[in-house]
Amino acid sequence: MIGVIDYDRGNLHSVTSALKRIEVPYLVSDQPEELKEAEALLLPGVGHFRDAMEGLEKKGLVPFLQEQARQKPFLGICLGMQLLFDESEEGGMTKGLGLLPGKIKRFTGVDSETDLPYKVPHMGWNRLTLHLPTHPLFSGLKADYVYFVHSYLAAPDNPSTVLASADYHERVPAIVGEGQIFGAQFHPEKSGAFGQALLKNFYRFVCENRG
Repeated sequence: MIGVIDYDRGNLHSVTSALKRIEVPYLVSDQPEELKEAEALLLPGVGHFRDAMEGLEKKGLVPFLQEQARQKPFLGICLGMQLLFDESEEGGMTKGLGLLPGKIKRFTGVDSETDLPYKVPHMGWNRLTLHLPTHPLFSGLKADYVYFVHSYLAAPDNPSTVLASADYHERVPAIVGEGQIFGAQFHPEKSGAFGQALLKNFYRFVCENRG
């Protein structure tokens, strides 16, 4: 069972609807004692980094998630992926969960090659490049288009953390991972067959790595 973390900042309906479609068992909770029983955790997120961290802190979930991420598979989606990193410059430098080394920065809004402005946020369908196609998350998958909505992007300290990327005037880390900790900057639940298959593969990874 996957524990979907409810901290009043995630699009729970879209995520849980996607899990229902692919017949993945889940529970939604903000209670550590309930989430602890799940075999994996999923952290959705929409909105502002600082507000999200405050929401997690108010519910007493920050130390719990930091502990659980060392014990079981963990997936962050969109803002939930950004929260996995050390810090973000959104709204002033704010500490994240510190599960992946690196920080979150804003798109510059100016193309470095042409010096022309571009639209922020990065919104809509964009094609992935898979950097580690043999990874279990990509089993049976080929590069495809997925749906993004974000104004900030990850800058991981370790380049090998980036499992897949997209191009939007610079390289955008689209899927990151180290060990059992993963993040998707795009919305798998809104990304058609590829997104559904990615969530299925995450659940398969969970089942194959039960403690």
